[in-house]
Amino acid sequence: MNERSAFAIPGILVIFGALGLTAFTVYRDPQLIPAMAVPAAILGIVVIKGIAVVSPNEALVLTFFGKYSGSVVENGFWWVNPFAGRQKISLKIANFQSEQLKVNDAHGNPIEIAAVIVWRVVDSAKATFAVENCNNFVRLQGETALRHLSNLFPYEPHAPGEIALRSHPAEVASQLRAELAERTSVAGIEVLEAQLSHLAYSPEIAQAMLRRQQAQAVLAARQIIVDGAISMVEMALRKLETDGIVQLDSASKSTMVNNLLVTLVSENHIQPVLSTASMKG
Repeated sequence: MNERSAFAIPGILVIFGALGLTAFTVYRDPQLIPAMAVPAAILGIVVIKGIAVVSPNEALVLTFFGKYSGSVVENGFWWVNPFAGRQKISLKIANFQSEQLKVNDAHGNPIEIAAVIVWRVVDSAKATFAVENCNNFVRLQGETALRHLSNLFPYEPHAPGEIALRSHPAEVASQLRAELAERTSVAGIEVLEAQLSHLAYSPEIAQAMLRRQQAQAVLAARQIIVDGAISMVEMALRKLETDGIVQLDSASKSTMVNNLLVTLVSENHIQPVLSTASMKG
């Protein structure tokens, strides 16, 4: 069932038309006034019963004898089928923040995750008749999609180029939005945005994971320091040999490399010891 336009006439035209018809009849034959009391009352009830006001970003869904008649989505003062059932539904942009869910990521680590979802109704017929309550439906589907998403990706990357919840927020948000849009399309819902609003390890493993992250950071920093120190030592040896400043044998090179690496890599201040002995070439 898809949305379609319902029969609707501008309400002001119907009111003026009914008043004009009554006035014209009375003008043509004033003696009909007593006889017109009942028909005029019935006509007035029908006119008033069919009046409907549709506010901006609102849809009026009409049903007639249990069948969908159509929707009035243009705001204004309208006259519709007076015997049709009516239900108003909001077309405004809505948003909600899901509860913090405790789930497992792709590697089985318990995490806490939540998201902010922005959505709106684009098909009033589906939103009214396909689901019991579109607001509850979007909330439930949002939590379901969020749980499924957390099982697809790890909390943090463990391999180069691996998409993770913490390191790739744009990709994760795009995946969440696409999955949620697919789940809610049956209800005539358009998902405008879906972003993670909370992401953390569960308290029981948070400290252990923090120590792990700190160890990885220290290891990465030490690797950069060692690579830089080796490059500097290599450059120094090459410079000495190229400029012919001194010729070093294997033992001297080994000693020099050791001293330079200790000086460059050590975290503590190194106290140099000067040797007065001549270096043999």
